Amino acid sequence: MSATQSWQKPRTADFTANCAPTVGVVTACGELDAANADQLADYAQRCVMHCRWLTLDLRGLEFIGTAGFSALHRINVMCSAAGVHWALMPSHAVSRLLGICDPDGTVPVMEPTVESKDAAKGREPRLLQLVTQSS
Repeated sequence: MSATQSWQKPRTADFTANCAPTVGVVTACGELDAANADQLADYAQRCVMHCRWLTLDLRGLEFIGTAGFSALHRINVMCSAAGVHWALMPSHAVSRLLGICDPDGTVPVMEPTVESKDAAKGREPRLLQLVTQSS
């Protein structure tokens, strides 16, 4: 009798961070689960100490587990405590998880706009300016 073993490739994610005084960008690609979700929060925490706006670019995530959502919640708390504005750019997998775990939309999500593309490139997002109408 021969036993056949099936080995699954461990889930991995690659992280990069670019932190400047105004804008920090943390990028994650691959698969985010309990084995590496704390790394995402660690990268974000390092950026939060140095920037006013944090963008999480998660468009490269093919999978995200509930531990990833817990990391996003921790990032939300960190940013709030530090007075840092933040938002994430989701992949399909991230959007799906947020739809289940965050139906009230407490995690800030960017739509793919010019502003989010600027933030992903390390430039400070442009804010809308209200102009009063003259009488």
